[in-house]
Amino acid sequence: MADPDIDRPTAEFVRRCPAPPLRGYVDDYIGYREAGVPPARHRGLPAPYLTLIVTLDDPLVVDAHPDPLAAPGAYDTLVGGLHTSPALISHDGRQSGVQLALTPLGARVLLGVPAGELSGADLDGTDVLGGVADELRERLLEATGWPERFAVLDTMLSTLTGSEPGAGPGRGLRPGSGTKAAVPAEVAWAWRRLLETGGGLTVSDLAREVGWSTRYLGRRFREEIGLGPKEAARVVRFDRARRTLQHQAAAGAPPTLAALAASFGYYDQAHLAREFGALAGCSPSRWLAEESPTFTAASPTTDPPA
Repeated sequence: MADPDIDRPTAEFVRRCPAPPLRGYVDDYIGYREAGVPPARHRGLPAPYLTLIVTLDDPLVVDAHPDPLAAPGAYDTLVGGLHTSPALISHDGRQSGVQLALTPLGARVLLGVPAGELSGADLDGTDVLGGVADELRERLLEATGWPERFAVLDTMLSTLTGSEPGAGPGRGLRPGSGTKAAVPAEVAWAWRRLLETGGGLTVSDLAREVGWSTRYLGRRFREEIGLGPKEAARVVRFDRARRTLQHQAAAGAPPTLAALAASFGYYDQAHLAREFGALAGCSPSRWLAEESPTFTAASPTTDPPA
């Protein structure tokens, strides 16, 4: 059932952490609703998470995918893999849904395929999850308010992983999946090390830590994660930098690109600007100008991490 207030002028973005047993698979949930706002285009930027979007009313309109050969389309549910170029998403003045940030290490359990099979792709949710995607959307539409919707996500995702929403971390493997569904320990270690260091390790460093050759690590890493270690490090570093820039903008602080570049391992401000051009398709200043209304709307309604 659609929300009767969907046409009321509003702009809200609410973040919630998933239930504890899901946190190895899902980083966060973001509920969003805008209505009565100017039509806009949003850039879906490269990030160290796969994306699952479930709309609540109008379909998600993707004007351009990270894969330039993919045709534009509209989706009730969408699954997107890791990528190194932006998606372009537009709305006509209203949009609503829930976006889930899925970890690459959890893709086998939640989606049934390794993240490598979804690299650079945006797919209809039913192509990946089958009827579960439609059921999830139906139950979210029936829910009232963000807390109830997030509870639906906890329940349904816990069913997929074979865990209970109230259980402790580490109990999320689907019964019977065992090592068949597990990411190789060496790849998982390398991925976590990239996150811990903000993309600050070289492929040689990672290979030495796990005891593999750089070539073998690169192949297995790409199969499981969807990007090679060097590409993944680049995306992790970029994601941290642009999130910090976003927080500065939301707080009303003037952008400090030179300091930002130094903080996140870029050679200089020009290097950071080039990375924005390559990964976001625009300059930092243009991205801030395009996204600043979202930052302003998101700040007061975003829940703190649980």
